[in-house]
Amino acid sequence: MPLDKQIAAVLQQFRDLPEPNFGQLDAEQYRQLCDNLQPAIPGDPMVEVRNLKVAGAVGELDARLYRPFEDDNLPLLVFFHGGGFIMGNLDTHDNLCRSLASQAEAVVVSIAYRLAPESQFPAAPLDCYAATCWLVEHAAELGIDGRRLALAGDSAGGNLALAVSRLAAQRQGPKVSYQCLFYPVTDARCDSQSYEDFAEGYFLSAAMMYWFWQQYLPDAGLGDDPLASPLHADRLADLPPTTLITAEFDPLRDEGEAFARRLVQAGVSVRLQRCEGMIHGFISMAPFVERAAQALSDAAADLRRALN
Repeated sequence: MPLDKQIAAVLQQFRDLPEPNFGQLDAEQYRQLCDNLQPAIPGDPMVEVRNLKVAGAVGELDARLYRPFEDDNLPLLVFFHGGGFIMGNLDTHDNLCRSLASQAEAVVVSIAYRLAPESQFPAAPLDCYAATCWLVEHAAELGIDGRRLALAGDSAGGNLALAVSRLAAQRQGPKVSYQCLFYPVTDARCDSQSYEDFAEGYFLSAAMMYWFWQQYLPDAGLGDDPLASPLHADRLADLPPTTLITAEFDPLRDEGEAFARRLVQAGVSVRLQRCEGMIHGFISMAPFVERAAQALSDAAADLRRALN
């Protein structure tokens, strides 16, 4: 299928930007540039939006709570933002978190985990797991039903949601009822056919992903660690039911779909959806891309059913 017309218009704007030199790129400068490119889009109204401090692996982390309507017994959806493990923050994904809270009918808490290269693997997954445990432990005082817990994330955030599900199963931690993964990172090897087919020209490039992994991993050999590359995990049967969304024109498409197949082989219930005509990051474009809005609504409906 050809590129969606609305997506093609978005892509044209990115193509007008200068291509970064990944051989000389400074992570902090790139982070500031990309975070500032995010358009300010009014999100769904909430009855409560509150900034929090939650426990991380080695100290406090910033977080943001979204309550869609008055109810002290709503389920908990913990969200981990994308950004290649090196960028993204609570503001870049504010609109998406508001949409998920409203449509999934859950309290969403977005976590500002530590970023690479200042804090490399496994800082981010350990932060996200510690924050999830803290939220469940403090759910009652936050006015949340912590017994109904789901995880969600986009791109690198999808990778981190998987890491939290894995750690929760291994450590007898919080019971995760469901996970929703938007075009997740699952394989540090970056050697799938979609990496070749969509290496450049579709927003996320292969060169960008190689650079992200270089920033994230202190040692390339850690790329096969299941917390970094869940596709290479020996055991997946303990993971929760899953919605996994991929984009047709995305280097990460094949590794996401390969991971979904492995979940099915392990006996995990999965709804896999490849969104035709879409590119990496399209869920965040839902306010101005109709097919993205529909995919987001479908994923939120999965979460709503699982939690309610």
